[in-house]
Amino acid sequence: MIQEASVMGLLRTVLIILLVYFGFKILARLFAPLLLRFVAKKAEQKFGQQFGGFKNQADQRQQQAKKEGETVIDKMPNQNKQSNTKVGEYVDYEEID
Repeated sequence: MIQEASVMGLLRTVLIILLVYFGFKILARLFAPLLLRFVAKKAEQKFGQQFGGFKNQADQRQQQAKKEGETVIDKMPNQNKQSNTKVGEYVDYEEID
């Protein structure tokens, strides 16, 4: 038995495709912000676990070692650095018009 394509079947198929497409767009607009917020929270938690622990430990050690009113120098300047006095030759010049 051979079935023939009808105009009503084609219109019904196109209508179903359009309804699914627009339904997906509406649902995506509703749920995309929730999904993105969830993903951002998870990424923030992972980032905090990887890098936040080191920072918090260093801050705690610094706060314990530092007393009120005490000056703390994090990095001492390099004392043995000498300047290079021989930089090059000075050339005097005149502009020619």
